[in-house]
Formats: sequence, C-alpha cells, structure tokens
Amino acid sequence: MLMPKRTKHRKQFRGSMKGKALRGNKLSYGEFGIVAQEPGWIKSNQIEAARVAMTRYVKRGGRVWIKIFPDKPVTAKPAETRMGSGKGALEYWVAVVKPGRVMFEIAGVPEATAKEALRLATHKLPVKCKIVSKADLEGGESSENE
Repeated sequence: MLMPKRTKHRKQFRGSMKGKALRGNKLSYGEFGIVAQEPGWIKSNQIEAARVAMTRYVKRGGRVWIKIFPDKPVTAKPAETRMGSGKGALEYWVAVVKPGRVMFEIAGVPEATAKEALRLATHKLPVKCKIVSKADLEGGESSENE
C-alpha cells in the first residue's frame, strides 16, 4: 500500500473538503483520465485496487499514472472502548480528493481500451467519477475562461 515514508506529525485533524480542486485538475501526462465529481477520502488500498484493475485490463500495455497520494493519517479507537483516553491509533492512510481532481491517467493504448480500463477502475473508488480525454478537458477549459 502507498503511505509516506515519514511525516512531521503522527496524527492529523479531519479537515474540510469544501470547494473545487485548484491543482491537479488537468491531464498532464496521459490522453485519458478519471476526474472526481464529489469530495471524499480515498484509502491507499482503493488506489491500489483501481491501479490493478486498469493494468490487468490493458494487459500491462500502455502507461498508467497515479496522481493522488495517501498522505493523511486516519485514526480509529478500538471497538467497545469508553470515551476519553486520547485519540485513537493510526488505522490507514487516505488521499483527500476534491471535485475536479484528476486521479488517474492512461496513455499508449487505443481509446476504447483506455475507456474500459478507466471504467473498471472507477468501480473501485468511493467517489463519483467521470472519464475524460485530453480533448474534452481542453475544450471545457477554454470555454470556462471566456
């Protein structure tokens, strides 16, 4: 699973996920990608499951980029524990995703193959997603700026 090598602080507050993604909202490497439609936390094992689904479908052809990294620690207290006695132990790592964030990119495979691989990957993710191509995103961006 993905996780940081080391962090400044062991535990973090939950934070808020309001607003749209200001960074990471463009396709920078591949021709097709998955864009988040709603905010959410994506666990490291869900990122891995999506990656495996994509690479299996393309039979290790093409190239896949993962553009999110789980750098937020999530803690949980054991079941049937009384209130108090501090914050719980670290359970898993999550990547915070806001609407508009490009999470995965793929290149080097035909359009139909890429779209099907990305569709399979979206089923592994806990947020609503949209499959986009470089042409879609560039067309949408120019109209937004006008």
